[in-house]
Amino acid sequence: MVILPSQSSVVQSVPSALHPIGHELPQDWSALRAHLNQHGFDLDVSEAPRQFSGGFGNLNYLVMMNGREWVLRRPPPGNIPPGANDMLREFTILKNLWKAFPLAPKAIHFCADTAILGAPFLIMEYRRGLVIGGSLPEFRPVTEEERAMLGRRIVDLLADLHSVDAESVGLSNLGRPEGMLSRMVEGWEKRANLAYGADTPKGITRTAHWLRNRIPIQQPTCLLHSDFKLDNIILDPVSLEPRALIDWDMGTRGDPMVDLATLLSYWSQAGDPEAMQKLAQMPTAQAGFPTRSNVLEIYARRTGADLSSFKFYRVLAMFKLTVVFMQLHAKYRRGEVANEKYEAFGPLSIGLLDFTEAIASGALH
Repeated sequence: MVILPSQSSVVQSVPSALHPIGHELPQDWSALRAHLNQHGFDLDVSEAPRQFSGGFGNLNYLVMMNGREWVLRRPPPGNIPPGANDMLREFTILKNLWKAFPLAPKAIHFCADTAILGAPFLIMEYRRGLVIGGSLPEFRPVTEEERAMLGRRIVDLLADLHSVDAESVGLSNLGRPEGMLSRMVEGWEKRANLAYGADTPKGITRTAHWLRNRIPIQQPTCLLHSDFKLDNIILDPVSLEPRALIDWDMGTRGDPMVDLATLLSYWSQAGDPEAMQKLAQMPTAQAGFPTRSNVLEIYARRTGADLSSFKFYRVLAMFKLTVVFMQLHAKYRRGEVANEKYEAFGPLSIGLLDFTEAIASGALH
């Protein structure tokens, strides 16, 4: 580990992950306080809870309840794609998973009544730490040696999750593992068509056809995170060791290769096409981080996984990522969001689709 002048100074200099005061999307805190009082919780509303920044999905707020900090989590406003932003699913996972997987925050309350905040919500444990997105932090140097360590630790964390016995944490009935690969192909093609209609790129149909004709026999079922990437891992700002794995609203049970391929769909590296560089989800193209091939080797050594059909999963994950950005761009086209960043998701999704077809053809990997 890099030697730092003062561990406390590093911790204190971690940038705020909260929106500036006055820039939050407000909630009905009085209604929430009344609701929570009925369940034995005392919400402090002497100051308005602060909203966490970052991301394009669920809304997260730092709340003070019973003298302790917690996170309130709810879906964003507007139309919600099928199966996304599922607070009940996330609560079901997090109310017990922490017992066998300590990096999962403990969830303590779920409310399905949309009359309170306009959407279902949950309250879960808050873990302080550092979140790294598309670039490395400026306040703290990260050496090549640390990047290599962090890359390996990410893969180890995924292997640790996949080793959890779902039955031991009351999740043996989570999801529908049987036939999930076929459903994913059909479901993501349908989402693309719903997002763009007659403007749906022809590559969507071609890729769905490629996948439909190559669905492998599923590997043994395990717990899946379904959006496993670096910015969903909260890190110790000094050691860079993981403190929490968050964002479980799409968690399920199924084929572990789906999680591994999802991770690699965000894992850029030197020589990638422009779309992968603009994606900027993880800083893994920088020197020191393992390559995607290295990641597969690390995971296979840890788990003994059969990677002979991995190309299918790689194309499927890139196909899904393409459609996710199509959906975000469609929100902008429909006027549901005014953030100009969403306008760029149109050409980005086309670039990702081109990359997906290149992987399918064998031209790239």
